[in-house]
Amino acid sequence: MNLLLQTSQSDLQAQIAITGSKSETNRLLLLQALFPNITLANTSNSDDSEVMMKALLPNTQHPTPNTQIIDIHHAGTAMRFLTAYFAVNEGREVILTGSPRMKERPIKVLVEALQQLGAQISYENEAGFPPIKIKGQKITNHKVSIPANVSSQYISALLLVAPKLKNGIELTLVGEITSIPYIKMTLALLNEIGVETSFEDKTITVKPQTSNPTPQTLIVESDWSSASYFYSIVALANEGTTIKLSSYKQNSLQGDSSLVAIYQNLGVETVFENNSIVLKKTAISNLQSLTCNLNSSPDIAQTLVVTCLGLGIGCHLTGLHTLKIKETDRLEALQIELTKLGGNISVTNDSLTLLASKEINSNVKIATYNDHRMAMAFAPLALLVPIIIENAEVVSKSYPDFWEDLKSLGFEIAAIN
Repeated sequence: MNLLLQTSQSDLQAQIAITGSKSETNRLLLLQALFPNITLANTSNSDDSEVMMKALLPNTQHPTPNTQIIDIHHAGTAMRFLTAYFAVNEGREVILTGSPRMKERPIKVLVEALQQLGAQISYENEAGFPPIKIKGQKITNHKVSIPANVSSQYISALLLVAPKLKNGIELTLVGEITSIPYIKMTLALLNEIGVETSFEDKTITVKPQTSNPTPQTLIVESDWSSASYFYSIVALANEGTTIKLSSYKQNSLQGDSSLVAIYQNLGVETVFENNSIVLKKTAISNLQSLTCNLNSSPDIAQTLVVTCLGLGIGCHLTGLHTLKIKETDRLEALQIELTKLGGNISVTNDSLTLLASKEINSNVKIATYNDHRMAMAFAPLALLVPIIIENAEVVSKSYPDFWEDLKSLGFEIAAIN
């Protein structure tokens, strides 16, 4: 499905409810599978969370000792978290597989860390990549080390299953740490259900949880990554634009809440109000170029560079090395699509630089590369020029209601060939 987006821009006013964070939801779904007396509210309705939920259901159709095949499609978070979950699920045998792109995304670092602990995991095809065969074991080893500059999801996967290990886990991070907020999110959620943790220097300790936590309902905060597209819209809209989003916390666990400070430089004021945020368009300072290290929030890079293109300013974004192993190579994809629009962009393995330009080509077809964030990050440009988003249904991976929410803001969206 290709969509033509355009709008006769005026002062945009809307109130939009965004479902729970995919990052928090998928962590909590795994903890709920380990400790069933936890109840969850405001969970994400994303494809990734639906896949995770389905994979965690009891294996009633093919009970042990049969090997169950679990296909997680494009869901990278599910692949990492479920690898750890099934490795410690004693007596269960599964093959974890996914889409063609998922089979190109590395899993070796996590597999080797689990094998250090005593897990039985083997590769079905190419070493280092899915699909993988996992035979669940009782794990008694507790000391493990892992490179710290890889995806934080590898680290979180180990931490999430640690309370169920006989001796917990003592995890040593080697090298520079990537995406610390996501690691801290995992530890905070463990603490919330009563698991004892510590994070000192480069060693993380998680104590075993010998009994079920107190029954409780955990409310998932709405997704800050999803909020980023509305920050971009407000930045590119006319003065007087106000968008209210719910439900958000001022002391968020999510790294992407850095949007508040970053977009203040781009003419967006954030007001916290009764578990909601109100985004208001303000005058932008005379900014020529924006420089940001996104080591802790790489998922907002696509949104941010598109905002800068729309505002006619340059940007230099660093800390982006994990983007090369996402749903697509996001740095390469950004270079191709921004160039179509008239942008002058260069990329390295961990950075991108956009030069300021005043003209944006109209009616450009944006390829999405099976990447939900490519579709949503480019959509706000419709405030400035008509734009075509190819394979627009890909947004369901994290934000199925995205196009309907844009319509509620006054965007004109039509399906085309």
